[in-house]
Amino acid sequence: MAMKLYSLDEMTDRYIGPVGTPKRDAFEAKLAAELHAYHVGEAIKKARLMQNLTQEELGARVGVKKAQISRLERGHNITIPTMTRVFKALGVPTASLDLGHAIGKVALW
Repeated sequence: MAMKLYSLDEMTDRYIGPVGTPKRDAFEAKLAAELHAYHVGEAIKKARLMQNLTQEELGARVGVKKAQISRLERGHNITIPTMTRVFKALGVPTASLDLGHAIGKVALW
């Protein structure tokens, strides 16, 4: 007996909803936000490792525990104020947020 195979698009449509539905839009927005947080976390980790700092040492600079740095590096609990404190502690002099052609870049610090 042959097994029926489904594409990822078919499964996504079936369990989350077709493109353009509120449930699908919410899912895709959440996924995009989590992906951005992951990339910020990876940037924090990369900057920390380039300076040969442990999570504990970076946490001491920021004023948080090692566990918080670990969560940030995994993309959890990242807010702009927290991100600002971490990157300033890492010696990143400036950062900007690109809001697209209509608005342009906004300096975060």
